[in-house]
Formats: sequence, C-alpha cells, structure tokens
Amino acid sequence: MPNNGNKNGNKKSRNIAIGAGVVVAAVLLGVASYTATKPDDSGNGTVKEEAAGAAPSTDAQAGVYPELEKLARRDAKDPLAQGRADAPVVMIEYADFKCGFCGKFARDTEPGLVKKYVDEGTLRIEWRNFPIFGEDSERAARGAWAAGRQGRFWQFHEAAYAEGSKEKGFGDGRLKELAKQAGVKDADRFAADMGSDAAKSAVKKDQEEAYGLGAAATPSFVINGRPISGAQPDQVFDQAIETAAKSAKAAGKGAKSADKGGSE
Repeated sequence: MPNNGNKNGNKKSRNIAIGAGVVVAAVLLGVASYTATKPDDSGNGTVKEEAAGAAPSTDAQAGVYPELEKLARRDAKDPLAQGRADAPVVMIEYADFKCGFCGKFARDTEPGLVKKYVDEGTLRIEWRNFPIFGEDSERAARGAWAAGRQGRFWQFHEAAYAEGSKEKGFGDGRLKELAKQAGVKDADRFAADMGSDAAKSAVKKDQEEAYGLGAAATPSFVINGRPISGAQPDQVFDQAIETAAKSAKAAGKGAKSADKGGSE
C-alpha cells in the first residue's frame, strides 16, 4: 500500500511540476490538432482519422514553453532516439503506427530532417509511443519497443511506416515479419520482449506523457518547448528547428558572457 501511495504521489507531483504553462500548450497540442485524429461520433470510444492534419496557428508557431522543453530525456542510450544527446535542439514526436499522417511524416518529411539536421549534430529526435487506435496500435508500439531492445527501432519504424504497411494490420505474425525486415536477429527474444510487462510499462509511460500534455491527435511534436500539431509541410519544421537552434546558440553565448563578466 505505501508503495502504491508513493507512485500515485510521484505521478501527481510530476503533473503539478509540469505546471500551468502546459495548460496553454495543451490547447495547442489538443484542441488545435483535434481535426487530425478525433473520437468517432458513434460514441463507441474509437478514434478515426480525418482527411488532413491540423495546421498550427500563428500563436502556436510563436509559443515556446519551458515546461515542455524539460520533457526531453536526452538519454544517450535511448534506442528510440537518434542524434546527439547534447544536440542544441530536441524534437519529441508523439505518434502511432496506425496513423496515416504519422506515416506521411515518416516517409516524406523525417528523412530530410535527419539528413539536414540530425546528421550534422543540430537535432535530436526522441520518439514517444502514443497508440490511440486500439489493440493494433498497442501491439505495434510494443513491437517497436522490442525491436529497439536489439538496436533496430528505426529500421522497424521505417518498415512499419512503409506505404501500405498499416493496411496489413499489426497482428503478432505481421509484427514478426516487420522485425525480420528491420534486421532483428533474435526472433524469440523479440517475441518475449514484445509481450513483456516492461514493454507495456514503457508504452504506457509515453502514452500518459502525451495525454498529460493534452495531446488528442497524432502526430504531435515538441521542438525545444514549441508545440506543433499534425504532419505539417517541411518548412514548418525547418523554421522551428532553425529558430530553436539560434535561440540555443544565443543562450549559450549569453551564458559565456555572464561567466566572463563574473570573473572580471
């Protein structure tokens, strides 16, 4: 009982610590993206996709929230991340493998961001599993996590988001096929990891983080504290990343100037 109380207390404290700034950000990540993926009007609790992602407003483009920036984990050993742990810009991506707009982003936009910003050290991408389309989504998220345990998350990510992949579903057999395509060597370990409590816990942690921010649709992004909703055009991400990089550089210069001034 005391342990459960501590868990609940810690969770409550963390939610409070994220704080008031997220109330505004929740509107940006949730309400502004509501037309991209939203609850089915049938009332059965399912979620359906609309024809187009929701474009962020001008205010959303301009808004940067320190509370959101703190969500970057910067764990150098995180297999669900790519890019330097100390990169000046971190883009957190909340996404679902059943989401068509997530697939569009993965195929059309993300490779360019990797080539342009990740490879040269400016950007780090941190993936968060945010399954909202039911059991298939949950299984795919656990499968991706399991592939990551063998260092093949991003290869699995590419295979799962390939054109036409989500239409084949994400049953256990299909996930094993995707793991094989991704170069996962130990199929038995993959299956065990995918069904483990650790996989369920990791997915739930990411999912609760997204819901805690008010995210109601996929994909949702946070770039150095700046929320972006939907699979936006490339230039939206370019602008956000370059603006964040300039701000980080300026902050670094400011810190050096302050240190120099203090020593004189």
